This record gives sequence, structure tokens and C-alpha cells, in this order.
Amino acid sequence: MALSNVTLSMETGDRVGLIGRNGSGKSTLLRTIAGIYEPDSGRITVEGAVAGLFNASLGIRAEATGYRNIELSGLIAGYPREAIREILPKIAEFTELGDYLNYPVRTYSNGMAMRLKFACATAFHPDILLLDEWLGAGDPDFQKKAQARMVEMVEQAGIMILASHNHNLIKETCDKVAWLERGELRAYGPAGDVIAFAEGRQSIADDYYYEEDCLELVSASSEATRES
Repeated sequence: MALSNVTLSMETGDRVGLIGRNGSGKSTLLRTIAGIYEPDSGRITVEGAVAGLFNASLGIRAEATGYRNIELSGLIAGYPREAIREILPKIAEFTELGDYLNYPVRTYSNGMAMRLKFACATAFHPDILLLDEWLGAGDPDFQKKAQARMVEMVEQAGIMILASHNHNLIKETCDKVAWLERGELRAYGPAGDVIAFAEGRQSIADDYYYEEDCLELVSASSEATRES
């Protein structure tokens, strides 16, 4: 889905959820932030290292072993080999893959590959972590570990952007939400308020205002200004 008239600003420490129907542009936005897609018009400014978890195979070499993929992820992130060797045991332990790390990733199940990818992407502390529906997969225990790792990353001055259809997960994980529909931004603001508006289950409180084209939840008492 092509994006149009999308304006967003995120700061260190933000945990932003992307919601919307299939084809609304969530994945396209994530890939644009990651640099996979280039905008035809407008501009995108990203400061810091970006790690994206879009699917189990992206960024993983299927013929290489799990250990080799960990090493490659560290090298891509700019870490020297010595530093990678020091942190490798912790990454291996986090994956819970055990001896499977000695085997090629092509022998892994989707869930195993995603564990490896998540561990690699988060072990090297990217400034911006992008997630596309990932948390909906995997066993509950590993999901808890993953959420705890993401909270730790945000506390270490990172930005997390999570696209998901699971609104309860978004509420638990994110403090802001951007609602996309047909490639356009419909709302951006506090997670609970935007989700409530998107679901249509309750009206927006009187102390918020919005524009018809793009609802941006802003406290009426705020001193912030918006450019039209």
C-alpha cells in the first residue's frame, strides 16, 4: 500500500504502535523507516541504528549456522569480533535454541528462526527497533521474555515501533499509536485514545480536538502548536 500525507515525529523513549486493517500501509511505513523503500516525495529523517524484524528470514542467512548468523549480525551492527565473542553466550542463552545453533538456519522452524532473529536484533542495542506482527507468534514464555527485552531497550534510550492487529498487545506495549487507513494517517496520539477512536467504541473526550483529515489527539490545554 502506497503512503500519502503521512507526517510523524518520534523521540527517544517512544513506544509507538501502528494499527489499521490489512493493506493500510503499516508494513510499508516500517520498511520506509528501515530504508528498504525510498519515498517518491517528501523526506524521512532517521537518526541512529535501525533493526527490523519483519519476518523470520529477513536478515538471516539460511545456509549459515545460528552461531554464524549471530556473528554476522554483530558485524553488520559495527561490533568488533572480540566484542561479539564476549556477548555471544548471552545471545545463545536468550534464544533457548541450544545445540540447534550449530545447524543451518534452513533447518529451523519459523518460530526458531524468529527467536534467533529477535535475539540478534536486540542484543546489539539498536537505537530504533521495528516489529511487524512479530509478537503474535511464538510460545507465551518467550513472548514475555521478548517484551521484557523491549522494555529494557526503551529504557536504554531507544525507540520501538510495533505494527499489530492485536490492540490489547499495543495497549500493553506502546504509549503512542498511529492509525493508518488506505495509506493515510488517520490519528496519532496516546495509545488508549487512538485505539478507542479507531474501534469506534467510544467518542473522544471533550478535552481533545481533531482535524477531519488527520485526527491528532492533543490536549486542549497544551502549549504545543501544530503546523497546518
